[in-house]
Amino acid sequence: MTSDGRVARGERTRTAVLDAAVVLATEAGLHGLSLAQLADTLGVSKSGLFAHWRSKEALQLATVDRAVAQWQERIIQPALRAPRGVRRLRAVHEARIDFYAARVLPGGCFFANAEFEYNARPGPVRDRLAEAFHDWTTFLERLVREAVDLGELPAGVDVPQLAYEIDAFGISAVMRSRLMDPETTYRHARQGLLSRLRALCPDPTLLSEGFS
Repeated sequence: MTSDGRVARGERTRTAVLDAAVVLATEAGLHGLSLAQLADTLGVSKSGLFAHWRSKEALQLATVDRAVAQWQERIIQPALRAPRGVRRLRAVHEARIDFYAARVLPGGCFFANAEFEYNARPGPVRDRLAEAFHDWTTFLERLVREAVDLGELPAGVDVPQLAYEIDAFGISAVMRSRLMDPETTYRHARQGLLSRLRALCPDPTLLSEGFS
């Protein structure tokens, strides 16, 4: 039991450190993230962090994985509680906008920032980011196909295109919210997807104005 307790505490500490790394990466960039920088931010010794991650690259890869886990916890899992179909599609978009609006990450979106930062930087970190983007796109496409199978979207809908548009609404929202009025930006992003789904869905009662 004592050993299990130490393992659990160690895992909680590791998660807390990586949460701080995700925050720092949105402010100062993932490429510049280092053990020394993270140690200075947290007020701990670099040697203590070195026991978990043996290199800057290992830390960066672990930070990407933690950002993916946060995305799962705060966006995907809550959305999956909504009924399958257009309501789940809308739910995942709403959860994403809620995540941005809560300012959990002071630098905006970890993935949107990292995409611009690493689009011309080959290597393992870029590969891990590309894998995360692929998984997210595949997830959105799966939700669109579910809505088609349920008859809540037309059979001829372009699945990859609609998934792309849903993601684009989210990226545009978080990027514009950094320089423009956030409330207006998020309202436009919410209304944009709602209008797009309403134009496609044969049952308007599934997409009411209010959302909870």
